[in-house]
Amino acid sequence: MGATHGMVVVGAGLAGAKAAETLRKEGFDGPVTLVGEEPYRPYERPPLSKGYLLGSEEREKAFVHPEAWYAEHDVELRLASRVVAIDVSAHEVQLADDERLPYQALLLATGAEPVRLPVPGADLPGVHYLRRLPDSDALKEAFVGATAREGGVVVIGGGWIGLEVAAAARTSGLDVTVLESSELPLLRVLGPEMAEVFASVHRENGVRLRCGVRVERLVAGGGGRAVGVQLASGEVLPAGLVVVGVGVRPNTALAEGAGLDVKDGVVVDERLRTSHPDIFAAGDVANAYHPFYGRHLRVEHWANALRQGPVAARSMLGRDVAYARVPYFFTDQYDLGMEYNGFVPAGGYDRVLVRGDIAGRRFVAFWLAEGRLLAGMGVNVWDTSKAVTGLITSRREVDLERLADPEVPLEEV
Repeated sequence: MGATHGMVVVGAGLAGAKAAETLRKEGFDGPVTLVGEEPYRPYERPPLSKGYLLGSEEREKAFVHPEAWYAEHDVELRLASRVVAIDVSAHEVQLADDERLPYQALLLATGAEPVRLPVPGADLPGVHYLRRLPDSDALKEAFVGATAREGGVVVIGGGWIGLEVAAAARTSGLDVTVLESSELPLLRVLGPEMAEVFASVHRENGVRLRCGVRVERLVAGGGGRAVGVQLASGEVLPAGLVVVGVGVRPNTALAEGAGLDVKDGVVVDERLRTSHPDIFAAGDVANAYHPFYGRHLRVEHWANALRQGPVAARSMLGRDVAYARVPYFFTDQYDLGMEYNGFVPAGGYDRVLVRGDIAGRRFVAFWLAEGRLLAGMGVNVWDTSKAVTGLITSRREVDLERLADPEVPLEEV
């Protein structure tokens, strides 16, 4: 109880690690403690479904900092440790072993967990969820074994994780089927025009896309492992390996237990401050008020964790900051690389305009509403983010003819 009050970060992922780094960069010289449930130092998640899963990137590349960085910067890493409660009045967090850590300010960077498939058999051996480093290791190993089993890989869910895993499995030479409840994969996030682009890429690479289907249950074989997926129609698809990617759910239990405002994540203002003045939240768990959009947004992408962690750290130090970055995400699937900037409310656009060669998959797509740009997506076209975000934040009507013309630099539209 007599320990010096410092900064405590709960969640040793990208947002937490970048917050700890920023606290030191900003000159804070008190105790900084980073508490993580996993036994690994902070790492980034994109490689888990991309380069690391494919075997083209070394494990070490996923880590945020070199191993020696934490000791060199006097950041105490508490790995394989779980915070079970926050005592708001005492300014302490309680660990599972009953140890208490006092804090001056507290950052919740607790991330999110995969949604479990709500059907019988969802946790059978042979069913994989991808969120953590061991999940990627297990999936890599399963890819090797899947070649010897009937049915190949069945991916349930045609979102970003599902499609990236499907691409990795096909690149590894496996037979792949993707099951998606909507009419197209990525339909909710991209709309039909661009969702069809991704559907075509996967079909051309030999993936069987089964859209508009519902999974009834997973079927166990003689050894108790999943060997099939039964659809609502009664059809059973053989499966040597099942991967489930049907979304994630923010880890809000600690915040709820502390009486913080929680609604689709931990509710924070533009400074990433929660309903308690000394507690902050960043990354996948934070439902942050966005001053440009005038509403709360919870963004589940790498760039958000990368950028919110430092803002949260400065806010913890009392700096006058606000998080107002336009959302950004990227994906790599086969020979398609994509960067997306912006935010499109559900059903909130009236047209998609394309500049470039959509058939050759080298283009930029723009989502517009009443002549104003909401979002832009570069497919195998790079270095467009600055121009696209500038057009979005200007709120001006754009000249559609010039926007569609590849000869007109985006900066001059």
